[in-house]
Amino acid sequence: MVFCFLNNGNAQFGKLLDKAKSEGEKILSKDDQGLDIAGGLKEALDNGVKEAVNTLSEENGYYSSPYKILIPKDAQKIINKIKIVPGFQNVEEELLSKMNQAAELAAKKATVIFVDAIKNMQFNDAKEILFGQEDAGTRYLETSSRKTLYSEFMPIIQSALTEVNATKYWNSVVTKYNALPLTKDLNPDLDDHVNSKALDGLFELIQVKENGIRNDIGQRSSPLLKDVFGQLD
Repeated sequence: MVFCFLNNGNAQFGKLLDKAKSEGEKILSKDDQGLDIAGGLKEALDNGVKEAVNTLSEENGYYSSPYKILIPKDAQKIINKIKIVPGFQNVEEELLSKMNQAAELAAKKATVIFVDAIKNMQFNDAKEILFGQEDAGTRYLETSSRKTLYSEFMPIIQSALTEVNATKYWNSVVTKYNALPLTKDLNPDLDDHVNSKALDGLFELIQVKENGIRNDIGQRSSPLLKDVFGQLD
């Protein structure tokens, strides 16, 4: 009986502690007037994610943009040698096209993992971020969530690279290169490069949207955004 009482007591104490923590986070996220600054920042970042995904997931969304994914330096060494081999003259353009096509395909599935990351963000000082640099919200998201986003986005990138035949094509290029005389065997990691650069592009466009909401009243599409970012006017 005593043991059951202690267990029930611990469970109730745990619930009270969780509730207190939740209430504390809500208080920290608001200003003196009760304005939900953290909620406004999260909504702005959500809007940035949606616009970034819509833009970059279009056909040639990466390829024809400033966020085009270029050949990694170590892969360029292979390409410079292999493009003189018959059948591989167009290797650079082929690889560029396939990498960016894979990133565009993967971007369509980025919304869920980014929105989850934003939802789980905890602000130590939301007010400081609001009144900070024009990319403060985006940088906070990137600093707090990039490693997790990288891990969750990697299988999506790998699947996309396989779907557009980039992995098979690159393996054939590397195999041919390593068979050439007087060359040192190389095998650059295409997955890591495409994943990192695809995320860079998404974060850059999220930042663009954050800047827009901060500086353009017309982009504050909800009462919360108007109230929170109106503090900057």
